[in-house]
Amino acid sequence: MVNDSVSTRILDHIVHLTPPGTLEESVSAFRKLGLTVTPGGTHADGKTANALVVFADGTYLELLHFTKRPSSPDVTPSPSNNDSQPDPVTVSTKHPWAAKLPGWIDYAFFGNAGSPSVAQTINARSAADGSGVRYTPEVPGGRTRTDGRVLEWLITAPLVDDEDGTGAVADDARGRLPFFCGDVTPRAWRVPLEPRSNTSHANTARGIAHVKLLVLSSQLAAYTKQLTTVLGVPPRDSAATGASASSSREVVWELERQPEQSVETRTAPALLIMKAAEDDEEREYVRTRGAGIYELGIVVADSGKEGMVRTPYGQAVFRSSQH
Repeated sequence: MVNDSVSTRILDHIVHLTPPGTLEESVSAFRKLGLTVTPGGTHADGKTANALVVFADGTYLELLHFTKRPSSPDVTPSPSNNDSQPDPVTVSTKHPWAAKLPGWIDYAFFGNAGSPSVAQTINARSAADGSGVRYTPEVPGGRTRTDGRVLEWLITAPLVDDEDGTGAVADDARGRLPFFCGDVTPRAWRVPLEPRSNTSHANTARGIAHVKLLVLSSQLAAYTKQLTTVLGVPPRDSAATGASASSSREVVWELERQPEQSVETRTAPALLIMKAAEDDEEREYVRTRGAGIYELGIVVADSGKEGMVRTPYGQAVFRSSQH
């Protein structure tokens, strides 16, 4: 029996990766976009560290890098990986993001402290609708902040298919389907909304408007079914027009607001958009990186700040209205 007492469509954060050892450069680049960056820390396994761009709507961007270069076969591809000499120190243990190209690599939704289990909830839906989605049982994770405070959480993530037993990645769902992060320690420790200066941005950014995924047209139907299983709701329709908000090229889900949003920080719910690649450039993007995040929409209060921008390795659009 499916337990749908837990929501599985509340956006938590989006992960932006830069090459090993480049966190400070990433922080500088995001600040130049008019965004306030706050200190993060080092994750419990010591392999990655981060800084945060926190928004008033409770979501945030995780600016991530590997503290040491992942070793073969778990190399993070980047322009700097063409060096003839390997780095003297590498990360040798498998990491789910080790083979990801820099840029927008993953996104997280709200989890919980383990009960009811998000993984069991989604897996029960999948068994009922036959979408093939599978999530791992929740596992502990954490991070030590720069001030020494230790954070703890539980993670559940989509499984990577390995049907032939060779270890080859047949269908890397990480980055296409969300993972879930559930706080064991208070979320306010992980997402510092206070002091207010943390969420005050020079470009007037207030929160996330949309997360846009790019897939091949041949993948759209199957991946739509899988995301519907994960979110627990079908793609949205426009009641005002009687027409579907989705189409044969683009599918749209409306996400839920974070529960702690106040009236003064409230924005319209973010959208999760899955778009079929339409030209050679977009198709090459999917073939090179795999299906996943192509563009991030960020809400700004000042319409004069609208426009398309480039992060160090990704694309974002600032817009004064969400939908």
